Amino acid sequence: MPSPVRRLAPWLLAAFALGTFGALSAAATAAEHPNVIIFLADDLGWADVGYHGEEVIETPSIDRIAAEGVQLDRFYSTPICSPTRAALMTGRDPMRLGVAYGVIMPWMTNGVHPSEHFMPESFKAAGYQTAMVGKWHLGHAQETYTPRARGFDHFYGHLHTEVGYFPPFDNQGGIDFQRNGETITDEGYETFLLGREAARYVRERDESKPFFLYVPFIAPHTPLEAPDDLLEKYADMDDDRKPARSQQTDDSRRIARLTLQPSARPVYAAVVDAMDQSIGMVLDALDEEGIAEDTIVLFFSDNGGAAYATGGADNVPLRGGKGDTFEGGIRVVSVMRWPAAIEAGSKMDSIMSAMDVFPTITEAAGVERRNEFELDGRSLWPAIADGRKMPRNELLFFASETPIRGTFNITAFDDEWKLIQRIDQGLLSAEVKSYLFRIGEDPYERNNLAEAHPDVVQRMAEEIHAWRMMHPLSGTRHALVPPPGWRAPLDWVDYPIPIEKLQDETARGMAPDHARRILDMQHGEAGRLLYDCEPFEFLGGGWCAGGEALFK
Repeated sequence: MPSPVRRLAPWLLAAFALGTFGALSAAATAAEHPNVIIFLADDLGWADVGYHGEEVIETPSIDRIAAEGVQLDRFYSTPICSPTRAALMTGRDPMRLGVAYGVIMPWMTNGVHPSEHFMPESFKAAGYQTAMVGKWHLGHAQETYTPRARGFDHFYGHLHTEVGYFPPFDNQGGIDFQRNGETITDEGYETFLLGREAARYVRERDESKPFFLYVPFIAPHTPLEAPDDLLEKYADMDDDRKPARSQQTDDSRRIARLTLQPSARPVYAAVVDAMDQSIGMVLDALDEEGIAEDTIVLFFSDNGGAAYATGGADNVPLRGGKGDTFEGGIRVVSVMRWPAAIEAGSKMDSIMSAMDVFPTITEAAGVERRNEFELDGRSLWPAIADGRKMPRNELLFFASETPIRGTFNITAFDDEWKLIQRIDQGLLSAEVKSYLFRIGEDPYERNNLAEAHPDVVQRMAEEIHAWRMMHPLSGTRHALVPPPGWRAPLDWVDYPIPIEKLQDETARGMAPDHARRILDMQHGEAGRLLYDCEPFEFLGGGWCAGGEALFK
């Protein structure tokens, strides 16, 4: 473990050496709080990094963070994109936020409620300069949902996903590339553009303040593209992946082989390599600026690898992949480095989720959290810094309705048990398949114990049911196509409605005020009519315990 002296920030050690705490420079004062960089991959496979044994795809930068820091070995993201980003930014459960079952599509008008507090807002209040470089995917229809309204001083990147890796960087035909609300036409490979911008930000920062930098890549999300030299580098790579043990994923690969489609694996490898190079650009900038020692660097993936035919990722020995609630869909690559406080080459095996990042990073950095709503995440900093065991005593829940509408993958788990429900919902019926694992003993999910322990299945299923009732009625559901006749803008910079064009209060909807609580109760398992409400039993139906229902 690091010694207490080693945990002292470099500016404090320097002050001791000088025998004074007096006239420190502005840059030294900034080091009272560490800088923070969060890298987020998009669909990275568990097996696709060097430190997990990958011998073909080169990931020296990610491996360096692992070697110089801690492996967060049981880090969990949600099965799909937007929910993880919502959990990361708020420390709150995506189910209660209404961003759980599906991602925010371009034709959707929702985002995360403006009353929710975002992590960069706390850092900004603590005197940090804040920046985001990359993919947002947390709302775009109103300015209230966008990065610069959620605590980021600087935003370079895209409001959406799937903008492509080469110009013109568009979504649904509308250009989606901006710097602080102004359309840009920067040329080059998208992943490298993000790496260069993030490195530039580090070098040109205000040295009198610490910084909070969020870098969410689109890599290695489909559709996959890479520079010619990297395509050539991996052109002869064999696709020797073992079955994912997930029906949709394995069926997609089988169909691709039968129809003689080329494997996506070589291109995927090239895309991962490029992302790792971009991370290296930023790590090099930290070294050159002499601030690597006291900069927290966190890397993780927004969900498990897209192991289906067109995705190219590999999560083996974990089961399943993106969209699943098997481990391959939610247990993700994650490493964290802070040389001043974290022992190099260590491993943390307590369960940690994307919801836990906000409380963990703020505790580590000594930053006061300014959230008013109670966080669903917990701080894992004692486990990371001191190796303290932090058991998971409460269930952790995840859900996905992607890619097939009406097919839900749900899970609840703790240190001992993991229940997975696969729900196929038809017009007149629903079929539920349950999988129960002793996840600590069976991390690869080979032995389904559901029939042997029906009491455990029932108990956990009831908790899943209550959890799902938190979902706001108009929250995200999966929708692959837009409403009939919907058209995309020519330029997504112009799309969000400016704050000054919006009313001051959030809309209350069509339900009359005097009936809102009654209607909320009557909706029951359909979800919440009122925002941020906990369901509990009242006269045989759902009610709202707390928040809006008690005061309206």
